[in-house]
Amino acid sequence: MFKCTGDFSAWGSYNIELELPSTVKIHLVVNISRIRRYIGQVEEQRKKQPAPVVIKGEEEWEVERILNKQQIRGKDKYLVRWKGFMAESDTWEGKENLENAKEVIEEYEREYKRDMEDVRK
Repeated sequence: MFKCTGDFSAWGSYNIELELPSTVKIHLVVNISRIRRYIGQVEEQRKKQPAPVVIKGEEEWEVERILNKQQIRGKDKYLVRWKGFMAESDTWEGKENLENAKEVIEEYEREYKRDMEDVRK
């Protein structure tokens, strides 16, 4: 017997329907075998998150590196690791939100291009 918390409803014995924001574009009915228990950070591992930097009156955080790239509705989105944050804080961001991280994006694009050339060989 599973004990679950969060927003969901049961669909028979082996499926549940997740209740997620409409912006999340995934199939909401999943088999329970796909559900994993969330394991948070161990208290001693928890990092104190850095304060934002104010640039042109806007609060911003520093990009540590770009982890991945995908196209969503014809626009490039980058998976960003924020400096001083753990992986659970990674977010998908468009170029418009990364104007002050052009060097990091260019570095990722160079590495990606080099990796693709290696794969084609």
